Amino acid sequence: MDLIYDIIVVGGGHSGCEAAAAAANLGSKALLITMDMTQMSCNPAVGGIAKGQIVREIDALGGYMGVVTDKSTIQFRMLNKSKGPAMWSPRAQCDRVKFTLSWREVLEDIQNLDLWQDVVKELIIEKSAIKGVKTGLGISFYAKSVILTNGTFINGLIHVGRNKTVGGRISEPPSTGISEQLKQHGFFVGRMKTGTPARLDGRTIDFSVMSEQKGDENPGRFSFFINNFALLKQKSCFITYTNTGVHDILKTGFDDSPLFTGVIQGIGPRYCPSIEVKIETFSSKDSHQLFIEPEGENTNEYYINGFSSSLPWDVQYKALRRIKGLENVKIYRPGYAIEYDYFPPTQLRHTLETKLINGLYFAGQINGTTGYEEAAAQGIMAAINAHQKNNGNEPLVLNRDQAYIGVLIDDLVTKGVDEPYRMFTSRSEYRILLRQDNADSRLTPVGYKIGLVKEDNYSLFQKKQNEIDRIINLLKIIKVKPEYINNYFTSINTTPLRQKTTVYDILLRPQVNIKGLVDAFPKLKSEVKNLDENILDSVEILIKYSGYIERESLIASKILRLEYMRIPDNIDYNSFNSITIEARQKLNNIKPQTIGQASRISGVSPSDINVLLIHFKR
Repeated sequence: MDLIYDIIVVGGGHSGCEAAAAAANLGSKALLITMDMTQMSCNPAVGGIAKGQIVREIDALGGYMGVVTDKSTIQFRMLNKSKGPAMWSPRAQCDRVKFTLSWREVLEDIQNLDLWQDVVKELIIEKSAIKGVKTGLGISFYAKSVILTNGTFINGLIHVGRNKTVGGRISEPPSTGISEQLKQHGFFVGRMKTGTPARLDGRTIDFSVMSEQKGDENPGRFSFFINNFALLKQKSCFITYTNTGVHDILKTGFDDSPLFTGVIQGIGPRYCPSIEVKIETFSSKDSHQLFIEPEGENTNEYYINGFSSSLPWDVQYKALRRIKGLENVKIYRPGYAIEYDYFPPTQLRHTLETKLINGLYFAGQINGTTGYEEAAAQGIMAAINAHQKNNGNEPLVLNRDQAYIGVLIDDLVTKGVDEPYRMFTSRSEYRILLRQDNADSRLTPVGYKIGLVKEDNYSLFQKKQNEIDRIINLLKIIKVKPEYINNYFTSINTTPLRQKTTVYDILLRPQVNIKGLVDAFPKLKSEVKNLDENILDSVEILIKYSGYIERESLIASKILRLEYMRIPDNIDYNSFNSITIEARQKLNNIKPQTIGQASRISGVSPSDINVLLIHFKR
């Protein structure tokens, strides 16, 4: 067993797996140290609003989350199809076991990557630089870079009512010692909290009285590159609701709830609160929607989305049995809350390297984020930047108009977090540019340039782009006579043509969609025969939203000028008497690298930015 590596990744969750895979695929000699690999701690689902875009971006860069999800999907839905394409978001329900096994197969097939099952107890740090790690088995591994992706395991504490047990996940031990060591090196450590609901025995659920929620009729995929494997058996989700009787039972446990007794000090996620917090916060509501979601293709285990709880197990159980369809339900385990340590991410650079210890990177929930997708995105970016730095190359920092991953990391290191951070489309100023359908056109050339996207996948990408360009150019040339198309126009209640018009101009009409046009116009149908549906979607979006895309691109180019105005690392903001005291304190603490980043720091006003611009003679 080798003891010396280029990059060591600690933790085998979503973030750690992406980090380890990326590091090794880039050519670094990598080691992944984990207690248990690729478990989906919460709901076995990937994607959703903004999160689906992130998964597509990871895939476009050369990561694996999309591929593994596609191999284990038991339900796929494209959310928000009734809205504009900037809001479309893919989501997949996965088979938990197959997801884990697929990731295991990926990792074990990567050259340069070693796996070691153990717990890291201590970091080896010399002169403010990382040198390696020490494990619970007493083994020291050495590396130029270490990426911590410990998730909820650092000083993890599980709560069920007044019962407390240490752990990073149910029945799994926590990781201890790292927080205490990093505090000694000047790091600030905080506490956060998350939760998970009970798991239900599907044999005891009456699905007939619930609303069925099926997946898409023609299930899509996350990965742009791999689609030659068979779909798993597709399964439905189901919708039911709480009621006042459920709420009354839950309230009987409030006196024993660690959330209300003050036992839990960590900050919980605002957008995914526990059921007891929902009842307390929205006391006027008589019911809350719940989703009953399958855990796998061939298992009876179900996840009750919307019912996470830290109440005593018997209170949870009694309340569940008052829900429609769950009157006879049995549970595999109760819900629980978990507290864990995190490190405020303003202590990081945009590369996710810590400011205090050279070569040490943080990724995932350790940075105060919540969600598989946000974690995986940080993992792949931390590994890319660790590899780049070790080899004397320029770092990879994605801009806010380039990727949701860029928005995520910039928000974390610039603004910090006061609650578990979750990505939403509303967090981006450039939503029309950062669509799920064009993640490859935005990021695959980037992944190819650094060596993470391999030649065969890049060829597939080029082929797709060429097809998109070919179809768009073709639609600008092909003209349609009124007699060939007006019957279709009448059927969709749009004004008939009076003269020959290009297909491109016809598609600009809001009532017209490309699939309907193809079916109505045989000449066009022959030109797009056997084309991937995703290519047609991309063509339609680029044509219909061309004006919006151009306008947003122009705005982004103007604003991003500030991103290229570098700020020296050694600048002393206390010397600027014209800048407010609050702004000076925050600028000194965060040390923004550009004027653009400085402008997004809470407490830094436009007048403060003007002072800096004058100082730099701009």
